[in-house]
Amino acid sequence: VQLQASGGGLVQAGGSLRLSCAASGRTFSSYAMGWFRQAPGKEREFVAAISWGASRSTDYADSVKGRFTISRDNAKNTVYLQMNSLKPEDTAVYYCATNPYGTTPHSPVLYDYWGQGTQVTVSS
Repeated sequence: VQLQASGGGLVQAGGSLRLSCAASGRTFSSYAMGWFRQAPGKEREFVAAISWGASRSTDYADSVKGRFTISRDNAKNTVYLQMNSLKPEDTAVYYCATNPYGTTPHSPVLYDYWGQGTQVTVSS
């Protein structure tokens, strides 16, 4: 399984970015997807996840609720993270990952494959 994350960059506070994660090597529609982030000196933390089923249920970290939206396009084998109203504290490397259980857990240990990460920097 290969995951390729893209879309990061430098943006001013209040701005928006959309991250993409293209997957290959597995039946994309059969597993859940998650986004995590890791800032320098901090542990990797959950950001958002979306389930594999038709309901495509979603879950978000409290810190991003109402600002970030996760979605997926199974036809394109791609998951997205729309990030609005960005804050300096959102600065981190963002990673996408697959969850074979189909649910939306917050723990990174339940995700089996990871992308290489994309840097998001929000200036004040």
